Amino acid sequence: MSGKLHLVGTPIGNLEDMSFRAVRVLKEADLILAEDTRRTRGLLTHFGLKTPLASCHEHNEREMAAKAIAWLLEGQELALVTDAGLPGISDPGQHLLREAVKNKIPVEVIPGPTAFVLALIISGLPTERFTFWGFPPRKGGKRLELFQTALSRPETGIFYEAPTRLASTLKELAELAPARPAAVARELTKVYEEVQRGSLAELAGSFRRRPLKGEFCLVIQGQQAEEKSLADAVSPAPDPVMLVSRLEAEGLERKEAMRAVARQLGVSRREIYRQVLAVRPEKKKDPHTK
Repeated sequence: MSGKLHLVGTPIGNLEDMSFRAVRVLKEADLILAEDTRRTRGLLTHFGLKTPLASCHEHNEREMAAKAIAWLLEGQELALVTDAGLPGISDPGQHLLREAVKNKIPVEVIPGPTAFVLALIISGLPTERFTFWGFPPRKGGKRLELFQTALSRPETGIFYEAPTRLASTLKELAELAPARPAAVARELTKVYEEVQRGSLAELAGSFRRRPLKGEFCLVIQGQQAEEKSLADAVSPAPDPVMLVSRLEAEGLERKEAMRAVARQLGVSRREIYRQVLAVRPEKKKDPHTK
């Protein structure tokens, strides 16, 4: 008779979020597969657990899955944990789970905190329908395509993002939908938990001017019916200068605003720059001032 694979949710910051059930399962398991054994060992020590550990991360998951399936078929009880949250949510776990299902091995999920769900709830944005997009591509056409898709859908969208890329992600999203309501949640359940709400343009301006550390979730309201109808309505050609001024008023810098308008109107940024300068010429710097 085979054993059972336990996918165990662990705290994303506050250790008080660890459930009694999770502690019991980790105590009774024959082996714990951990994304980072050093981090998990600290968790086990905190709860007085001495269960053996083995490493299972994105670089060795396929190799370790084969061994884990063999152990499970021999009747062992295995627990899988990641550094924080639920295995398989933007973390290792999906491949091992699929292999266990393929081999008809029982699987059990022990609930735990999930950052994107907490961010959705605390954002204050609609929760009836939502899509979790995970981490966006770092660059290229697929990144822009994903942003355009997410912003065109009616449900709330949620992204994870690294602190080194959050500012650029907010800037690119603001270029596409500057007035769209959104929220940025940082370090959820931890000491320095923070939630900032506003339009994408306001958030882009705010996070451009500050050092960023920690783990971030970005929540964006879906496209509303009136927003779509206005976008689809037949109307006179928009004034590029007016559009640039409006984006500047919402927090974007002048060059960013011109880039956003050029993308919106499907013309070159040079053309937008020419039209803006014709109405609002740049002030020349005094060479004698510092």
